[in-house]
Amino acid sequence: MYKILEKKRVRPDVFYFRIQAEEIARKAQPGQFIILRLHEHGERIPISLADISPEEGNISLMFMTIGKTSTQMSTLNEGDSILDLVGPLGKPTHIKNYGKVALVGGGFGVAPLYPIAKALKAAGNEIVTVMGARNKDLLIYEAEMAATTDRVAVTTDDGSRGIQGVVTLALDQELQKGLDLVMAVGPAIMMKFVCKATEPYKVPTVVSLNPIMVDGTGMCGACRVSVGGQTKFGCIDGPEFDGHLVDWDLLMARQRMYLSEEKQAMEKYTCNCQPVS
Repeated sequence: MYKILEKKRVRPDVFYFRIQAEEIARKAQPGQFIILRLHEHGERIPISLADISPEEGNISLMFMTIGKTSTQMSTLNEGDSILDLVGPLGKPTHIKNYGKVALVGGGFGVAPLYPIAKALKAAGNEIVTVMGARNKDLLIYEAEMAATTDRVAVTTDDGSRGIQGVVTLALDQELQKGLDLVMAVGPAIMMKFVCKATEPYKVPTVVSLNPIMVDGTGMCGACRVSVGGQTKFGCIDGPEFDGHLVDWDLLMARQRMYLSEEKQAMEKYTCNCQPVS
């Protein structure tokens, strides 16, 4: 059992948990993830690490209430426990002094970039954060990234904060000034267009993929993705890959495979939660 030490509602559909997990905290590195199961009958879901505190023996998670399990997870409170928590999983981010790095986060994808930013900064990199959301109320981790990186560029679809438009508008400005590496975390469609933006500049671009995942050890094959024409597993070969080699259309098609089942599970959960009149 893994105790929830802290819970924050970051925005109406996004939650922050700090969880006691000593062994994972000692071994985890930026870029890795965990898989959790809320109870004996629960599904296993992967979540990226939003922070790691080995000295205190805890990890931080940020998640959005999209389906049944994430919605159920949001009802847990400080002092409650999660049944299973497995990790750290996946390959960690390769940290070294690249030079000038742009970290691009879409929506709550900024959260897993936070520990990566701290590690890259400690390695001597100059870092600019490019973060985007539909409007200013949906931005997260702006203050944290501003305190960790050299500069933050913000975009919003409606222009309520920063540049009006998508993250690639701000990224293109940085590319014109010169970048040595781009790392992107967020919705697949956003990462796809980040890669398209960096291709003409020939800037290496690393993306963190979020395919459907079950066991997290490479046994089930559910998280397979095509990278450079080869089949890779997101859980053991990733989650980070060369974005210029990813088959984005295949990835997004596979992400939609179980939409009807996910909808049915959510409807059943919602109905069971309704009080009986």
